[in-house]
Amino acid sequence: MATLERLTVFPVKGLDGIDLDSASVLDGGTLQYDREFALVDTDGDVINGKRTDRVHELATEFEPASRDVIVETSDGDERRFDLETERERVEEWFGDYFGAELTLERDESLGFVDRREMGPSLISTATLRTVASWFDEMTVEGARRRVRANVEVSGVPAFWEDRFVGDDAPALEIGDIRFEGVTPCGRCVVPQRDPDTGEPIPEFRTQFVRNRRERFPEWADEDAFDHYYTLMIIARVPESDRGKTLRVGEPVEAIE
Repeated sequence: MATLERLTVFPVKGLDGIDLDSASVLDGGTLQYDREFALVDTDGDVINGKRTDRVHELATEFEPASRDVIVETSDGDERRFDLETERERVEEWFGDYFGAELTLERDESLGFVDRREMGPSLISTATLRTVASWFDEMTVEGARRRVRANVEVSGVPAFWEDRFVGDDAPALEIGDIRFEGVTPCGRCVVPQRDPDTGEPIPEFRTQFVRNRRERFPEWADEDAFDHYYTLMIIARVPESDRGKTLRVGEPVEAIE
């Protein structure tokens, strides 16, 4: 049976995610706490893995109740910051670390997601297992951390999520919340890097695209995919279902 296996949000854009037992859908259609904070430079550009591999040298934890973030560098330096009350301290420390003048920004209604008109990202556990099997250097947990999906579904085959994008694609329900697939997620440089060290897998994109093309599922609408360097989908939650709560363990059902 298809089941909501894991909920992951990324409270500070570009840094580590946290797993939740439940998460509300915000008015903007994204998940509570997801990309709620972002570090932005004077040009308005966000610090993330696309911009610098130094994010991989940081291990971070986030406490939702207090909005505290705990940061540990690769040399063992650990700091705790209250993101609500210690903005200047946060900006100074991360600015020194990344070598840029930064401001900490916050958006509680939508978050700093890349596709601001869309919602959560979704992938299956089987997809992560399959992709990890393509590379000697990758574990399933490593694949999970590279891909950075919000919603993970178990009990379905690899690339099951691909069926939910395209002109005649079905929707899906998780519990009583409807998700409508919008687009496949084209990938950037981040998935090729080790999430702890930033070390890239040689020829990652070439090998990934070859495997993706060879294993493209028959149930997917190939016209919905601009290229094969895609993994997971981005979905939209209708306004009528926003404000509801997702819970790990809930059933997932395709809606034709």
